[in-house]
Amino acid sequence: MTSTYRVQLTPDFGFAQAASLVGYLRELGVGRLYLSPILQACPDSQHGYDVTDHGRVREEFGGEEGLRALAAEGMPLVSDIVPNHMTVPVPESDNAQLWAALRDGPGSPASRWFDFQWPVTLPLLGDDADEALRVDDGVDGRVLRYHDHAFPIRPGTEHLPLPELLEAQHYRLAHWRESPGYRRFFDVSSLMGLRVEDPEVFEATHAVTFRLIEEGLIHGLRVDHPDGLADPRGYLRWLRPHVPGPLWVEKILIDGERLPEDWPCDGTTGYDALNMVTRLFVDPAGRDALIETFGRHTGVRDDYETVRHDAKKHVLDLFFTGEVDRLTDDLGDPALREAVVELLAAMPVYRAYVNPGEQPSAASEATIQEAAALAATRTDPAAVAKVADLVLYGPPEAVTRFQQTCGPVMAKGVEDTALYRWYPLACLNEVGGEPDRFGVSAAEFHEFCAGLPPRTMTTLSTHDTKRSEDVRARLAVLSEMPEEWAMAVDSWAAAVSFDPKLDYLAWQSLMAAWPISLDRFTGYLLKAAREAKTAISWLNPDPAYEDGIRDFARRAMDACGYSVAAFTEVVDRYARVNSLGQKAVQLLMPGIPDVYQGNEITDFSLVDPDNRRPVDFERRRRLLAEPDDSWDGQKIRVTAAALGLRRRLDPEAPYAPVEAGEHAVAFSRGVPGQGTAAVVVATRLPVGLERKGGWGSETITLPPGRWRDLLTGAEHTGEVRMADLLSAYPVAILEG
Repeated sequence: MTSTYRVQLTPDFGFAQAASLVGYLRELGVGRLYLSPILQACPDSQHGYDVTDHGRVREEFGGEEGLRALAAEGMPLVSDIVPNHMTVPVPESDNAQLWAALRDGPGSPASRWFDFQWPVTLPLLGDDADEALRVDDGVDGRVLRYHDHAFPIRPGTEHLPLPELLEAQHYRLAHWRESPGYRRFFDVSSLMGLRVEDPEVFEATHAVTFRLIEEGLIHGLRVDHPDGLADPRGYLRWLRPHVPGPLWVEKILIDGERLPEDWPCDGTTGYDALNMVTRLFVDPAGRDALIETFGRHTGVRDDYETVRHDAKKHVLDLFFTGEVDRLTDDLGDPALREAVVELLAAMPVYRAYVNPGEQPSAASEATIQEAAALAATRTDPAAVAKVADLVLYGPPEAVTRFQQTCGPVMAKGVEDTALYRWYPLACLNEVGGEPDRFGVSAAEFHEFCAGLPPRTMTTLSTHDTKRSEDVRARLAVLSEMPEEWAMAVDSWAAAVSFDPKLDYLAWQSLMAAWPISLDRFTGYLLKAAREAKTAISWLNPDPAYEDGIRDFARRAMDACGYSVAAFTEVVDRYARVNSLGQKAVQLLMPGIPDVYQGNEITDFSLVDPDNRRPVDFERRRRLLAEPDDSWDGQKIRVTAAALGLRRRLDPEAPYAPVEAGEHAVAFSRGVPGQGTAAVVVATRLPVGLERKGGWGSETITLPPGRWRDLLTGAEHTGEVRMADLLSAYPVAILEG
């Protein structure tokens, strides 16, 4: 296992299209092809996380026959799996387990699949419910219909008049703004939580996946959102014996947090590495000036922690009243509700991993107590202390539900709200990132690498990142030129303005994603405004405000596009250095590197769906065959050199820092003379390097032995002048 390459399967890009890439990926140096979810989902789904049937490989991709043909190409496959939830499709009859549970009620074997409160509240009715509800013949006999929705009628109630029939069902149709009567994925009521802690549900939902592994078609798994499960550790203990190959979890670690040591998996999907690598190329000296410019333009003077708390409180009130009510009921005291809310808002991480009936670990207990100490400053300390004790040692349902609620509050409150409200330097506003932590030193990076599991995944871009690696590479440059940035954005804002809380993010995004179409730019701003929830949200649209966004986007590009392009051209002299440096570092640091589709050359994408657009693989094939000296040509050459070296390098090769001065980061992998060894040298903080006159007489001392630069063919040994080592590229990838 040396590396992975992630592709997003869609109805237009299925197994056959993936198979056509295998030859190219092999030439690029890729070790394994990493697929988005492959089980049957909604027919038009562009992502596959809305699974409808665990018993089938997705037909739109080519079905199991297509998967077998892909596997026959000879590149081992890794598959993304979705154990936490299934979709509530339209019509609902497309999910056979959900249909059976709603029809037959709590006594149904299918009801064990879902975390229901009976009767199950289904929030989907609009204001026309009285006119649109009807009963007619359909799937499996008489069916209750509402527009395109279909619901089973409880046997024996078919003859009742509509009002009485509705009352007699095992479910309750409710207005779409109500909280659902089931655990869901975050705030998405169309994704219904699964109870894979039930052995029968576990077996049923994994049978096809396990068979594909046993037959050698799938060689590894990526587990989506394990924090949503009742017992992530227990789930992984059941899963691991079935997965002899790599097993990664999409676990979001907050600054300094590590994966629980008792999880039987190879590591995370790499957001921790992504954020650390990004910070390595950010200059902390720009912090104060960038925060001042952000505050001046947006009017936001609060620090990030205040914004973060307010955002979590906002989403708790907006999305999670039902979840808080259920948790408070489990605790057995309605008077504790405010303390529950404040404790959830104060949680510093996605989950503390407390299991009912077990003594909490010291780390878990410390996390809860840390949150309780903060929450106690905001409401009744005695109530907070009681809630903290109950979620550590109280009723099993309360302990588990608190753990399962923390993640959604964190994801929606931080990832999808706070990060759109506080953004002095938006490259830091990434999943699992801390936007007020401006930069890390090379020493801090080395310390982080020393603690990484050898087979954890590393990455720079994913289908869920807020912005692609090269967008972040451009934004990182602003940390080195905050005064020039302030002058530029001042001039643009003077020419075109709309909403101060959105405009400053718009200017960062326009510059960093340039050139970008008006449709892409507008789509991003609409999503950003809805996520920020300061003027509109997904639940509370405002057509006039949204028209204002569209007008702002058009005027910004018309009036300032030339100036933005000119500024970006200056930034790109340094962003190229950051881009190539972070790529070389990520591909050769400890862990198994992943390349997200297309990012072997530059990609200036924003948040999904922008980062899931079709990839021009033909252009990448041509560049790989004949790389030029463009940014794209250099990036694919760096990628291919690093991935090729990974094929020869032991995944557990020792990591050691190499002293490289202020404007570089360097490390070695392996031991010279004992198999393949590598040294990576990457330029960092290139603006500052230029301002001090370049490398001058600065040198680097390489580990013993002769080293060949895979990018230039030059050979080096001992003490080498940095100006010579990095004369052709801002990075060196050395093999010895």
